[in-house]
Amino acid sequence: MIISRSPLRVSLFGGGTDYPEWFKRNNGLVIGGTINKYNYIHVRYLPNIFKFNYRLRYFKTELVKKVKYIEHGPYREILKIYNLDKSQIEIIHTSDLPALSGLGSSSSSTVSAINAISALKGSYINKKNLSNLAIKIEREVLGENVGCQDQIFSSFGGFNCIRFKSNVDFSVENLINDKKKLSLLNNSSILIWSGIQREGQILEKEKISKIKKKSITQNLEIIQSVSEKAYEEFSKSRWDLKKIGKLMNEYWHQKKRLSSGVTNKKIDKICSIANTNGAYGVKLLGAGGGGFIYILCSPKKKKILLKKLSKFGNVDFQFENSGSIIIYNKQLI
Repeated sequence: MIISRSPLRVSLFGGGTDYPEWFKRNNGLVIGGTINKYNYIHVRYLPNIFKFNYRLRYFKTELVKKVKYIEHGPYREILKIYNLDKSQIEIIHTSDLPALSGLGSSSSSTVSAINAISALKGSYINKKNLSNLAIKIEREVLGENVGCQDQIFSSFGGFNCIRFKSNVDFSVENLINDKKKLSLLNNSSILIWSGIQREGQILEKEKISKIKKKSITQNLEIIQSVSEKAYEEFSKSRWDLKKIGKLMNEYWHQKKRLSSGVTNKKIDKICSIANTNGAYGVKLLGAGGGGFIYILCSPKKKKILLKKLSKFGNVDFQFENSGSIIIYNKQLI
């Protein structure tokens, strides 16, 4: 059995500039980090005694004889790529947090499945190739309306600036080089659960359409400029969280203009409570419409904010830097 573990991510700046439809013409950058909440994939060969050849367990169970009948798109395509279409395989997915919550769970699951199945075949894959294969499967093979940051964050791990280049290449720069900064960020971060799970594909499709029509060019240019300023702040030897929070609010203001349905009354209420009680910066994570809300605050204000927002769920977390890894490897039938 192989068990892989891939982190979820908190994206703070630059969302929208990670679509190839944008960065092929304008470059792009995102800033964010992976957290100690994970997707896990268990994969193993099955003995050839069952009436089925493939058993998949995620939010549903699939028992099928042929790969082409597998409903889960990423898992089906990964099995094809690794020439496991004439094998007996079990894939089990579990996660620390709900799907459809703005933390890049779908891409994290894809990354984890690639890593696990690659290990099952004995062909270990490096982080860049892992990212690129996940992007290819989701965007090119399955035609999903997704950007390119989630796959990279989950593969590499860490608190990073990811830069996208017009030639479709990318670079990853770690922005935390000491424990003090990591501790400060952890002590200044809050995740609030909106209670709403949402499918981001519709909003993402709308954004991509608007990028092609150049109707949100000005908004994305502002987002890119704000993200560059945030990069400058994160690159300093000492962070000014107030400045970073102000930039985050500017970004959130522009993000709400990218697509209809990004925010709603409940999300606005949570953001308003946070701002009224001393938050430096607030933004919704993911495509919009639900999921988690990230709050940046003074460590001294964290308890107060958590109390004021106590009727909404919150998740205690820390930023991590492991990325996608194999945590168990023992092949038995």
